Amino acid sequence: MRFDNKVVLITGGSRGIGSATAKAFAKKGAKVAINYRANLAAAADTLEQLAGDGHILVKADVADPTEIAAMVKEVAEHFGRLDIVVNNAGIFEYHPIDQVDYETWQKEWKRTIDINLIGASNVMYCSAQQMMKQGGGRIVNVSSRGAFRGEPLQPAYGASKAGMNAMGQSLAQSLAPYNIFVGTIAPGFVETDMAKEVLAGPDGDNIRNQSPVGRVAKPEEVAHGILFLASEGAEFMTGAILDINGDSYLRS
Repeated sequence: MRFDNKVVLITGGSRGIGSATAKAFAKKGAKVAINYRANLAAAADTLEQLAGDGHILVKADVADPTEIAAMVKEVAEHFGRLDIVVNNAGIFEYHPIDQVDYETWQKEWKRTIDINLIGASNVMYCSAQQMMKQGGGRIVNVSSRGAFRGEPLQPAYGASKAGMNAMGQSLAQSLAPYNIFVGTIAPGFVETDMAKEVLAGPDGDNIRNQSPVGRVAKPEEVAHGILFLASEGAEFMTGAILDINGDSYLRS
């Protein structure tokens, strides 16, 4: 899987899965644009670790449609094209229905859907406009096992990722005639900052033991799946959802 001379934009690229994916693409020859919202230090640290040169940082809040459009335009103008987009930015916040008040419930649902689903849809729209002009491209969405298994303590997260799955499959059909291919990965728990608190808590061992491997995924393992769906030769998998959960949840 080589990506020489390919331009890759990764949302939420400063940490966790996004950072690992940026490093993996750069190692395989791509030029990488790392999107971040607020953590410039983490984004700069990832940038410094990328193999090769010519990579850039792009600041944008994926909850803001105007900033998304500006981000995609900046990347396309800087490199002259945009070949691959990884829709990775997202949030994962507690709001159990039996523990939060109505105001908190509404706030968490709106914020989660705005970032995880509507933001991702806007990234796809703006990226697809550029890809249609240049004759094609790849989009990989980062979903979650929770879209299938359920998220009782973070129901908006599970719903947002289920929506992302449906969105990816719908747009895979819409964009295939333009030589734009859409894939989705659905990881289980991953060793990232977002999951650190949960994995370090009293449920950590139970979560790790959900997999017969006895652990959760490493960000690099998830990145490998992303690169596969973005690679030459995976075109006929457009619309597919790839599980990366260590056999912790099975569906058929």
